[in-house]
Amino acid sequence: MFIQTQETPNPAVLKFLPGQTILEQGTLDCPDQTSAKKSPLAMRLFSLSGVSAVFLGQDFVSVTKDDNTDWNMLKPMILTALMEHLATGQPIVTDTSGQGASSITEDDDEIVIQIKQLLEERVRPAVMQDGGDIIFDRFEDGVVYLQMQGACAGCPSSTMTLKSGIENMLRHYVPEVEEVRPVDPVW
Repeated sequence: MFIQTQETPNPAVLKFLPGQTILEQGTLDCPDQTSAKKSPLAMRLFSLSGVSAVFLGQDFVSVTKDDNTDWNMLKPMILTALMEHLATGQPIVTDTSGQGASSITEDDDEIVIQIKQLLEERVRPAVMQDGGDIIFDRFEDGVVYLQMQGACAGCPSSTMTLKSGIENMLRHYVPEVEEVRPVDPVW
């Protein structure tokens, strides 16, 4: 098994591409060890000293290191843990409830549907390319609230991405949108 690694815009996060499906659908954000209990793979990665967050996507795993850890020390340990876990066929996730999603629901009004469609089609693919995800939280009083996950959470360029990229695009296509703001995930 060959696992590729890819740098992300966030220097504290590396993206690991094992060349196989990690999650069939959605994403799983594990910003701490408690939230990783749904995933034996995430728990294995958290057992490594220096891992501070794990994010699972369809075909990648993003790992965040703590400030006191060097990638030269941690990267080989992560690669070994990923190879061992994936080679043995152990489950990656045991509980799929609450996996990241911004699905359109029958309660959504026309504006929210437009926002969710734009996020799904134009924003999420680019954000996932960088090892993260973006989840729609709510729209109220002209403000779209979004949750940044994975490599995007805490990234130095996430504010720029929200304001210059996503906000401008949403304002262009949905005139009712006046602003985009980040929200912290609720655990």
